[in-house]
Amino acid sequence: MGMTIGEKIIARAAGVDKVKPNDIHTVTLDRMMSNDGTTHLTVDMYHNELKNPSIADKDKIVFIMDHNVPSDSPKTAQAHRKMRDFAKEHGIRLYEGQGVCHQIMMEDYVCPGELIFGADSHTTTYGALGAFGTGVGCTDFLYAMTTGTSWVMVPETIRFNLHGKLREGVYPRDLILTIIGDIGANGANYKIMEFAGDGAAGLSIDDRIVLCNLTVEAGAKAGIVDPDEKVVAYCKEHGREAKHLFHSDDDAVFAAVYEYDLSKIEPVVVRPDFVDNFATLCEVEPEHIAIDEAFVGSCNNGRLDDLRAAADVVRGKKIDPKVRFIVSPASQAVYIDALKEGIITDLMEAGAMVMNTNCSVCWGSCQGVIGENEVLISTGTRNFKGRSGAPSSKVYLASAATVAASALKGYICGA
Repeated sequence: MGMTIGEKIIARAAGVDKVKPNDIHTVTLDRMMSNDGTTHLTVDMYHNELKNPSIADKDKIVFIMDHNVPSDSPKTAQAHRKMRDFAKEHGIRLYEGQGVCHQIMMEDYVCPGELIFGADSHTTTYGALGAFGTGVGCTDFLYAMTTGTSWVMVPETIRFNLHGKLREGVYPRDLILTIIGDIGANGANYKIMEFAGDGAAGLSIDDRIVLCNLTVEAGAKAGIVDPDEKVVAYCKEHGREAKHLFHSDDDAVFAAVYEYDLSKIEPVVVRPDFVDNFATLCEVEPEHIAIDEAFVGSCNNGRLDDLRAAADVVRGKKIDPKVRFIVSPASQAVYIDALKEGIITDLMEAGAMVMNTNCSVCWGSCQGVIGENEVLISTGTRNFKGRSGAPSSKVYLASAATVAASALKGYICGA
């Protein structure tokens, strides 16, 4: 019996020839990432709960400030200071203000075949390069940071065979939200979601990031796209070598297999308050749901393609005066490229507020917080009650193009 991509990655990290679902293995981690959402808690445990602690390998650890940047309060400032001081003391690479943690990791670190722990649920993003990225809590991260190892129970894998191409005006975000709507928010609990087929091969790395990033919203432990020459080229472009491109064996066993014809995917609007509360744009648009705020950004939809799609919609037009349209590029590199291309100018001339690179409205804690009974349409990752502000507010999820079109009209609609 063969192995899946995820099983091969775990086997490599465990130093064994073969693993199977539900096995438990001790693994050596390739990389670890923690952001300012919880790093200060990990630092406190390091100092207060361990005897004679030490860092196993500082070069495998990255600290990234992205959730509340710049600092929004004295409390946050204190947490940031703790993070800076610890990084300096132990020689850990620290990013502050350069972008959202997962975008930074993709640009600067992730390689195919790696096993990576991140103190953030959307660490599943890294599967876009054929890596096994998974989110962990503070205690697990502390153990990993001080030992360089952890344990993993091998998940089963669900295979998604993608065929054909998305139609014009339909985006990878529509695809993954459709899949989550189909299988449900618990449809992949503690499983790997593997994407393959000619449809997956046709997607860019940025497109693949969108898919893997949101797999956790179906409960997945990891999301992985079958790696190919595009992965090799991306790594080379960013100064890295792609050494371990694993592929599922022909006789690998999957917990389930789904087939998707990409040409049949439609634009999606996910209703509050759950990511699997699926609806098509055609169903929602006739309701003329008024919005107070629109957001393009986040680790799911803050890259150049997303900003370009939004700019194409609003260019030469004006945002509805009743709507706050907030845009936050996913990284400084993305921001600079968007500046060079004139995208930022187009967005701002239309009335958008272009913010610094950070989690912004998606995080719901530092920028664009929505008030009582307000309605937000967002390219963020989640729409839980109170996710982006007041508990009575409502968050709808859609693609960058739909968000931009809605900002123009003042209600949820298509471009």
